[in-house]
Parts: sequence; structure tokens; C-alpha cells
Amino acid sequence: MATFSFDTPLSRRGLMAGGLTAAAAAVGATLPDLLPRASAEVAPNNKHFTIQKIDRVTVKVPFREVPHRNMGREIPHWMWSEIFSVTLSSGVIGHGETLLYYTYGASDDDDVARAHGKNAVEIMWDDELGAGLQMALFDAVAKTAGVPIYALLGTKLVDKTPVAWWNIDTSPDDMVADCQEAHRQGYRAYKTKGRPWFDVWEMVEKTSKAVPDDFHVALDFNDTLLDAERGIPILKELAEYPLVSIFETPIFQHDVPGNQAIRKATRVPVAMHYGTPDPGLAIRKEIMDGFIIGGGASRAMRRGAASAAADIPFWLQIVGTGITGTWSTHFGAVLSHATWPAVNCHQLYQHQLLAEPMKVEVGYTTIPKGPGLGVEIDWSAVEKYKMPKPKRRPDPARLIETSWPDGRTMYLASNGKVNFMLTLGQQGKIPYFERGVFTKLVPDDGTSEWKSLHAQAQKGPVWK
Repeated sequence: MATFSFDTPLSRRGLMAGGLTAAAAAVGATLPDLLPRASAEVAPNNKHFTIQKIDRVTVKVPFREVPHRNMGREIPHWMWSEIFSVTLSSGVIGHGETLLYYTYGASDDDDVARAHGKNAVEIMWDDELGAGLQMALFDAVAKTAGVPIYALLGTKLVDKTPVAWWNIDTSPDDMVADCQEAHRQGYRAYKTKGRPWFDVWEMVEKTSKAVPDDFHVALDFNDTLLDAERGIPILKELAEYPLVSIFETPIFQHDVPGNQAIRKATRVPVAMHYGTPDPGLAIRKEIMDGFIIGGGASRAMRRGAASAAADIPFWLQIVGTGITGTWSTHFGAVLSHATWPAVNCHQLYQHQLLAEPMKVEVGYTTIPKGPGLGVEIDWSAVEKYKMPKPKRRPDPARLIETSWPDGRTMYLASNGKVNFMLTLGQQGKIPYFERGVFTKLVPDDGTSEWKSLHAQAQKGPVWK
């Protein structure tokens, strides 16, 4: 029987040839228990690390023009962030950030109360504290110790880490403009969405003609291709463009036979979010080429180590402004298999909230070497964008028009749910991928006709 050790580096070929079954089972079932968790067995010095004060401020950072047109359809609430400042008994102040309404990250009053008065070293690995508070604790502890955050995570392996530009699904023209701007700023990778309400063929074709050959695009379908039978012909056509470098979650990740078929049908690597299906199963059944890893510090480190043990590349997906983008680079410094360009989304915003914005050269950003995060926050920008914290997730009324060349027109409207349009696409309730389809926001002109159509479209697609 093949044996496997998490202490032994293995090539992917070696895993597939012999020890894969044992490796995969361990990765999926027992790895979190096998890997060392960063916790303090010996009580650190409370003289320096006691949490004396936690301050929070909410900011609303506007999107740039191109993402503003597109993010506004389904996730306008990504403009709201919360900045944390943690003061330790050392006198050092650490800072962190979280998107208030992102899938992972928000800290509530109970988290803050639980942290107050504790030793920061003892609790900083607790992902349940939320992204901004956890980041601020790491920043404060590292500054007190006089080291970069990556020194608290592990051994630094690289001085630079790859970073991708990101935008939600866009019109072909907006995608061209964004990719050209990304390349101008030094990026060589771009991640966007493939959706049935935009012409994905035109998106890729136009962009291929508009950017140099060293620029690459990852297309995230978020399951909207639905199944391999319908999806493979589209993927094969898109794969004919050298620009296309990765397909993310083309169909539902738990569809093992379907994902196996997709991998065999196209040259383009397939990326999947770590966790579904069981990572051991995903590796053993060869349904993906790489993972997407995010979340808190403990989870990112454990999952990054698991990927390294199985010799599987991944990209880090830790989302926010430049503060969070910088935080991500410290994980990229120590995780050996974080070799796919990280997705941090800081390019969405008009301001990174940093005194010196993150810079990218030929696809890579230099990892800061100063204490803590190693960067300074632009507090004048924080003051400029400061807002009262919303009592609930902002959900402005939106009306969305999708049209096809044959004259069909469909309207959908915001209904209080996040990703309401995506959900319908995943359920197959929106017409499947077609050429020539186009989507746009319909501005509220204050008329009774707009309000009536919005009310109807909140209940489901309205056709005209």
C-alpha cells in the first residue's frame, strides 16, 4: 500500500502515480488536524502584547469608472469597508481592513469585546475575529516584534508575488478598456466573469486584439455553464484564444464526471475553490488543476500547506483595498504554491487607502519588508471617505436590462438578495450563453413606469 507523508515534498506526477489515494484522503479528511496550528503554548509577555484599545471607522471608497458601471448591478455594497486600529500595551498601533459585506470578514461588537484586554499573540490566529481585526492584530504584533507579518507566518520564500487585476462581468468594450489599463500599470493577468448575459466570445476576441501577447485572462463562470455537455463546446472555442489562461468553476464543483470531462476536453487549466468537493476527492479524481484559497490567516495557511503537500498551485483570493492587498502579499511570501496571480480586487477602487499604492511590474508586486504590513495608510483618504456605518447592507434599487439580437429583452431588479442575477443563472432561469447578448443598468428616471417595471422585475424576469 502506498504511503504518504506531509513532510515529504511530492511532485504532482508522483502523487498521481502512487501515493495519491493516501494523500488525498489525508488532505480532505485529516489535514487540519495534522498540520500544526499557530497557537501560543507558552504565555507571551503581556507587558507588550495586551490589547488596550480597538478603534473602528467605516469608509465608502468609490469604484473607478469602469467597475462602477458593472459592480453596481449586483454588488454595489463592496464600496463599504471598516478600518480597524488596535493599540497594544507596547504603545504600537496595528491596522487592518475588511469589506463590510463580503462573504468572509466582518467583525461584530462581540468580536471586539472578546478581544479587548487579551494578549494579541494568543488570539491573533482566531479567524472568527474577522478579517479587519485579525489583520490589525498581526500588524500590531509584528510591529512590536520589529518584523514583517510574513515572519510570523513562516519562512519567506520569495521577494515578489504575482498579482492579477479583477473586475466583475463586463461588456466587451469595458473589458478591453480595463485590460489595457491593467497592462499599462504592469499587470499581466486579469480575472473576470463569464456570464450568459454578456457575449463571452466577443469579450475574449476583442480583448485578444487589444492587449499584448504576454497578457492573460482567467474566466470565472461560477457554475453558469451548468453542465459539461453544454459547456465544453463553449470552453473549447474560448480556449482557441491564447489569451485565455484559466477557467474557474465552469460548472458545479461537485459534478465530478462533468469536471473530469472538461479537463480532458481543453488545454486550459481549471481552478476551483478549495473545499467543495472534498479536496482529497478533487485531487484523486483529477477534476481541477489548481485551487483558490482565501479566508482568515489560519485557514489560508492550512489550506496552502495542504496544496503544497499535494503539489497543487493556487491563487490567494483575499479581497479589499490596497490594505488587504498588502496583507495578501505576506501570505504569498511564505506559501510555496501560491504561484497563480492573487486576486485582491484593490484595482476596483478610486483609492487604495495607502500612502504609496501597490505597484506591479511585469505581473509581480514586491513584498514589503518593513515591520507589520510594511505600508502606511493614507489617513487623509480615510477621513475623506469616512461614513456612518450602515445599519444593514446597502441595497439601492437597480433595474437591469438584458437584450438579444433577435429583439428579446429581459428585465431583472434588485430584490434584497446578494448576487440575485447570478443565482438565476445558476438555476438555468436565464437564457443560456448566446452571441450578441448585452446587459446594462437602467437608470431610475423617477417615472412611474420605471418604478412599476422595477416592482415587477423584483419577482422574476420580465420579458418585453
